[in-house]
Amino acid sequence: MNKLYITIAAILIFTACEHKQQQPHFSKQLTHFKPYIRNPVFAGTDTNTWDKKIRERGYILFEDSIYRLWYTGYNNEKSEKHLGYATSTDGLNWKRYSDKPIYDAGWVEDMCVIKADSIYYMFAEGKDDIAHILTSADGINWKEKGNIDIRKTNGEPIDKGAYGTPTIWYENNSWYLFYERDDLGVWLATSKDMKVWTNVQDEPVLALGPDAYDKYAVAMNQVIKYNGKYYAYYHASDTKEWKEWSVNIAVSNDLIHWKKYEHNPIMQHNRSSGIVVNDGKGYRLYTMHPDVNVFLPLAEK
Repeated sequence: MNKLYITIAAILIFTACEHKQQQPHFSKQLTHFKPYIRNPVFAGTDTNTWDKKIRERGYILFEDSIYRLWYTGYNNEKSEKHLGYATSTDGLNWKRYSDKPIYDAGWVEDMCVIKADSIYYMFAEGKDDIAHILTSADGINWKEKGNIDIRKTNGEPIDKGAYGTPTIWYENNSWYLFYERDDLGVWLATSKDMKVWTNVQDEPVLALGPDAYDKYAVAMNQVIKYNGKYYAYYHASDTKEWKEWSVNIAVSNDLIHWKKYEHNPIMQHNRSSGIVVNDGKGYRLYTMHPDVNVFLPLAEK
């Protein structure tokens, strides 16, 4: 009997160790942050300007020691949402580029910006939450390229309705587009030429739940690559009314199969639309809605 107990114990220990080894690693550099004492660092003017308020996901790139922020501004809920731009040398103190939008020829909100082959690509929501693409040589002067054409795996257009919060990843000459439909899941489509995008599967790659924190809404904000794995920052809600949002993280080896962090959310209290920015020393977490707040890194232990 003693030998049997020893054998069973050994099996249990081995199984536990194997399970532990299989758990994905979420570095504290990506999950643990402390709030900046002077938040928010950027907000609407709160005066009668085109950007009296800002909303949803803005986007920040750190280039040549300059932080570049693209944001959505609006005056009231019924007004069109236009594109603004600001810069900073430290990511904390921001200066608006102009007192006017840098692009007002159409509706632009909830944007994701990437630079590839010296061209800036902006994937954004337009009116009625329809995703579209803009391009720019300098990140300031933008040209509309039209709505994103997404197809099902059989080549047919996706069902009519909103498809928003476009989030892009570019690797090995392939484009990967994450998008949500009414925040009820995140789908993934790919393209070689950005003219036609095809779903990798016709079900979400990031679904609601099963835990309470993202039971009622999910939408992806950013994908980064860290130590050979892909990490996605996404916002979520635990109420049917979407009264409060949180920031969460998931990991993947292939951009299709995602494992959510067991300690989500990493940011609560209606701080949402989170993205991280690497300043060369570490990652900062910026939340973009309802204003821009920054959360500074904690040292890895």
